[in-house]
Amino acid sequence: MAAMKPRTGDGPLEVVKEGRGIVMRVPLEGGGRLVVELSPDEAGALGDALKNVVG
Repeated sequence: MAAMKPRTGDGPLEVVKEGRGIVMRVPLEGGGRLVVELSPDEAGALGDALKNVVG
């Protein structure tokens, strides 16, 4: 039987480099986290898109 662990999804936005990729963990309303793995090119494109929206 698998161990039951509490969901500890609440936390800050976290971005770390893991190997050749970049992993972004975004906390969600209602609990849990969205985990996205990006290449460096994809991360740069995301950064540029966010800068265009935010200003």
